Amino acid sequence: MTFINMNAFISSGAEQKVYLQNKHKVIKLNDTIYYESWEDYLNNLLLHNYFFPDTAYQLIGFYEQKDILYAVVEQKFVESNSTTKLEYVGEFLISNGFINTRNNDYFNPEAGIILEDLHDENVLTFDSNLFFIDTVFYLTEAFYKL
Repeated sequence: MTFINMNAFISSGAEQKVYLQNKHKVIKLNDTIYYESWEDYLNNLLLHNYFFPDTAYQLIGFYEQKDILYAVVEQKFVESNSTTKLEYVGEFLISNGFINTRNNDYFNPEAGIILEDLHDENVLTFDSNLFFIDTVFYLTEAFYKL
């Protein structure tokens, strides 16, 4: 089991806490608050890894703290050297079959998947390349009919 250095906390969002593992990796604890079930969360990991293999998650276990169960995932640490322009995120996703539904949320009707929460802290830019580090995917009924 991977040791989680709780003193290496670097960030948190609504659904997860992020810890620096070393200069190349982060550990994320996710409580699945955005998902109806663990299956939905695990599908999210699979979809993220399929669409964004350069920032793939590796599920390494589970952790319980104060009666909350967290998935423990490891991910490449991504450095940012410029502000992410959300219009570039939109252009990239639209060129890959997604439709902007509102704000930073997208839908791919051909695949039957929803991709949300792509603000500038969840998509980083390094040397003009976009790195999707914190995605929220959902499967629709249409996904299962394909």
